[in-house]
Amino acid sequence: MIKSLSIIFPMYNETKRLFRTFDDIEKFQRRNLIKNLEYIFVDDGSSDDSIKKVLNFFKNKKKIKYKIIKIQINSGKGNALKKGILAAKKEWILTLDTDISVSLLQLQKWIKKKSIDNNSVYFGSRNLKYSEMEFKFHRKMLGIFFSILLRILFQIDIKDTQCGFKLYKKKVAKHLFNNIKDTGFVHDVEVVLLSRKFNYGIKELPVTWIHRNESKLNLYVDTFKMFYKLFIIKKNLFSFYK
Repeated sequence: MIKSLSIIFPMYNETKRLFRTFDDIEKFQRRNLIKNLEYIFVDDGSSDDSIKKVLNFFKNKKKIKYKIIKIQINSGKGNALKKGILAAKKEWILTLDTDISVSLLQLQKWIKKKSIDNNSVYFGSRNLKYSEMEFKFHRKMLGIFFSILLRILFQIDIKDTQCGFKLYKKKVAKHLFNNIKDTGFVHDVEVVLLSRKFNYGIKELPVTWIHRNESKLNLYVDTFKMFYKLFIIKKNLFSFYK
């Protein structure tokens, strides 16, 4: 049973999307099964009013614990999550994307279905039998190709490494992210490899995932970068991840 939880939102110029985050937090607070909570917003060098909007949202919510971590220069999602995880105080840590592609309420579904067991890491997956998702066809095909490539390069049989919705035991998360090298999107793959190295069990659980058209991911440029970084990781596999 999850008795305390840190929820981490990495954000970069999120002014136009934070309304979804705030709406989801309010729904989660009303229905929440976990009373001991903290929300951590990690601002990754934003140039807009993201921090101001977060401050305004929590201004009259005195009973809700939150903190903002400011990174001066944009350095990538992996680094933002690392900063948030290392600052987290609660027993469990949940990470998710600020655009709420997967709602916080997904965690409540996992809890009610008693899906949380003795594993240390839980990956939200868009590719399981009971997952629900709204996907553009080309993104779905890239996701399938990415999973096949991971299987070939690293013998990873996780069906979806890249969904941002992940749950960790605190000590495990801090151990993993203290060892992660990548500051961008490939950190998820490192989580799998390091979990294997340190014998942390990973369990995939289904999520309901909604595609957001305003995603900041440049499908072709960022995909190329991710593939390139995978081969760098492969080169270092036997020296670091074994």
